Amino acid sequence: MNFLRGVMGGPSAGPQPSGAETIQKLCDRVASSTLLDDRRDAVRALKSLSKKYRLEVGIQAMEHLVRVLQTDRSDSEIIGYALDTLYNVISNDLEEEEQEENSPKQVDDLGSQFTEIFIKQQENVTLLLTLVEEFDFHVRWPGVKLLTSLLKQQGPQVQQIILVSPMGVSRLMDLLADSREVIRNDGVLLLQQLTKSNAAIQKIVAFENAFERLLDIITEEGNSDGGIVVEDCLLLLQNLLKNNNSNQNFFKEGSYIQRMKPWFEVGDDNCGWSAQKVTNLHLMLQLVRVLVSPTNPPGATSSCQKAMFHCGLLQQLCTILMATGVPADILTETINTVSEVIRGCQMNQDYFASVNAPSNPPRPAIVVLLMSMVNERQPFVLRCAVLYCFQCFLYKNQKGQGEIVSTLLPSTIDATGNSVSAGQLLCGGLFSTDSLSNWCAAVALAHALQENATLKEQLLRVQLATSIGNPPVSLLQQCTNILSQGSKVQTRVGLLMLLCTWLSNCSIAVTHFLHNPANIPFLTGQIAENLGEEEQLVQGLCALLLGISIYYNDNSLENYRKEKLKQLIEKRIGRENFIEKLGFISKHELYSRAAQKPQPSFSSPDHMMFDHEFTKLVKELEGVISKAIYKSSEEDKKEEEVKKTLEQHDNIVTHYKKVIREQDQELEELKQQVNTLKSQNEQLQTTVTQQVSQIQQHKDQYNLLKVQLGKDNQHHNSHSDTVQMNGIQVEEVSKLKEELEEWKNKHELLQGQLREKDSLIEKLKPLQLETGTEQSSQMSKSSGLEHNNELQKELEMLRTQIQLQSAEISKLQAENQKLQVMNTSADPALGDSSATAAKNLELEGRLVQEVKELKSEVKALSEEKASLKQHLDSSNSTVAILQDEKSKLQQEVAESKKEQDDLLVLLADQDQKLSALKNKLKDLGVPVEDEDDIESGDQADEDEDGDEEEQD
Repeated sequence: MNFLRGVMGGPSAGPQPSGAETIQKLCDRVASSTLLDDRRDAVRALKSLSKKYRLEVGIQAMEHLVRVLQTDRSDSEIIGYALDTLYNVISNDLEEEEQEENSPKQVDDLGSQFTEIFIKQQENVTLLLTLVEEFDFHVRWPGVKLLTSLLKQQGPQVQQIILVSPMGVSRLMDLLADSREVIRNDGVLLLQQLTKSNAAIQKIVAFENAFERLLDIITEEGNSDGGIVVEDCLLLLQNLLKNNNSNQNFFKEGSYIQRMKPWFEVGDDNCGWSAQKVTNLHLMLQLVRVLVSPTNPPGATSSCQKAMFHCGLLQQLCTILMATGVPADILTETINTVSEVIRGCQMNQDYFASVNAPSNPPRPAIVVLLMSMVNERQPFVLRCAVLYCFQCFLYKNQKGQGEIVSTLLPSTIDATGNSVSAGQLLCGGLFSTDSLSNWCAAVALAHALQENATLKEQLLRVQLATSIGNPPVSLLQQCTNILSQGSKVQTRVGLLMLLCTWLSNCSIAVTHFLHNPANIPFLTGQIAENLGEEEQLVQGLCALLLGISIYYNDNSLENYRKEKLKQLIEKRIGRENFIEKLGFISKHELYSRAAQKPQPSFSSPDHMMFDHEFTKLVKELEGVISKAIYKSSEEDKKEEEVKKTLEQHDNIVTHYKKVIREQDQELEELKQQVNTLKSQNEQLQTTVTQQVSQIQQHKDQYNLLKVQLGKDNQHHNSHSDTVQMNGIQVEEVSKLKEELEEWKNKHELLQGQLREKDSLIEKLKPLQLETGTEQSSQMSKSSGLEHNNELQKELEMLRTQIQLQSAEISKLQAENQKLQVMNTSADPALGDSSATAAKNLELEGRLVQEVKELKSEVKALSEEKASLKQHLDSSNSTVAILQDEKSKLQQEVAESKKEQDDLLVLLADQDQKLSALKNKLKDLGVPVEDEDDIESGDQADEDEDGDEEEQD
């Protein structure tokens, strides 16, 4: 073969060397050449030979190529050739001709072996991470492809090397920010391989802002209308979120769920979807399911479900569900997605119940889906998806269960027949000729009764009209009639699962079942027969149903008491044979498959035999029924007595729990009252402090004014003493007149001030009444005290001024009398002074009268002051009363705490007695639930009830 022609580019006349010799020469040139150009040419030649002579190049040249990567980093061209050569050697992406010559297994082994040789030296991977950091396209792109190929071949080993490398994962995250789409897209493929099955790397990638970058890329590419890049980003997101609770929580808290809503916006015309769009939308729906998967922790699933409702994602999915023209596989996956978004979430289940299909007249979405489930012309996977959706709608949804069962009851059936209800569809599917419809309807109806004893009793009222002229029969009787008619195995299995679910934990239903004399002979006959393998499953379910009829039998029917049924099994079947037939259920392969996950996934309709919830019921009842069969009547009596005792003790414990709960509520209320009284006391103390400070301020101001008025009095007295009466002069009389006029003006001024005070008093009177009737209002008290202090101050001022005026008036009267005496003995020229004296006398009379009025007003003000002081005293007494009430409440809290401690001691004694009785039960072989399980069940019920109340 002419190898040099391909390498040197021309023909050769002599004999040609073999491929191995040529590769050896090229390797020698790479190792020994001092010129960079020679080494570059040799590496280029090795690259051209690496695809055809992969094995030879890998064996001889790998070491030399790694040395080139270490020593010639300054030349990007030779680095690019070396990386491409290593990629061709390690990668399994061979040409079609080579794939025909070599088997895929040999190819895989060769790539894996070369990868193992390359990563044996961890420095090689670290060197490759350094090269990936280079911005040069000819270095970075081949480095990304080579690292991706290494991860494909030896993923866990390469992941561990990258994980321990400093900033190894962070370097690779920079690829998503590269402006060159080729490198960015291959970077997404690299991260897909890097994050497979490695939770530590997944967390690092997530916290390196991967969610933000990937969602930005999806948006830039056009969401579901984008190309294969969107598909790669969605696969990477699935790697990061699936089975990784930390990343799921980070995704939810980062508000990235809200950014998923635009993915599911579809138009009115949904025809002609491309294959890529279908693939993208399918992956998007799967990503939603990853966040709300039943295998996730319940708290994380619930928070994601609520977030999807609040951001409108659930509403958008329901829009796709009811849209026309959506491809069948997308519709099926959408139904499965909606199922898990509403599963166990009361708020989402209520919304789904309100969704109507765009038909005329509008029908509930549940009814439309059930019509598809019982229609045998619909695809099998679609019918399975609808069943799963109905199961999720009823999961932990007693309200929804009641609505479904109510459509079967006689009082709620639509007599006009204009609309089809969910109950009518289930009954129609239960008794149709299609065995798959029988099975789906039976399982759906069983879920409507799951863990709901009330509905099991109500369903006994359902009557069915079989044919014209015949009386109606109950639904229970019709199910047993179909069983006895020997229908298909799938139909009988579905009906038996329904009957077992219906009768379990419901003694009334067991009594109705036993009341039909044909049922027990049919079950014993089925169990006793030796039939083929296909019928073994039916025999096992019949044994389970008979065991339920014994275990939950309340002995109300004399002919079908527990002991008689056990004797019947012993005579006709045999206990060992009965237990063996009962074990057929759990040993069946289809039982094991159904027990793995809630979603019904079957490869074909023939494999559709067991329901996930029913497998839980079998696991719960299989052991207790086996023990119940071997118990004697005395043991049954003892068990009944112990059960009654346990029920009594449970009632006592429940009673004490209720008492403790009530006392806790009372304590909380008392604490709130104490806190309220404390706050009120603090407010009153603050108010009293403020009032005391204001009174002190008013006292200080009063003392200051008193001192100032005393100085003014001294000044007036000294001035009056200086007046000399040596002679009777006209000028002195005129001065006296002027002084009288001044005092008159002052008197009028005082009268005006008194009128102002009167008006103020009138304003204060209603405030005083309000203060008397509403002593709890502290603001009115403080304002009343302020006005009281102001009145006291002004009254003292008025008293002082009146005293001064009375002294001045008395002085003026004495002087006036002296002047009159002097005037009578004086010259007649001064006769005008007699008229003045008369006027003075008149003025004196008026002044005396006005002084009396002022004194009366002062007296009234003093009385009002006394009343305000009385109100202040009453407020202080109110504060004292509140403090006494506070001390009493604290004493009551202490007493209630003491009572609670006594109750806890009594409860501990009851728990000890209860544990002793449970130990006795366990010694007798009776299964006893642990208190922790009961408490968790009660707590779950309380949580569900609380959620329902919040929704209502």
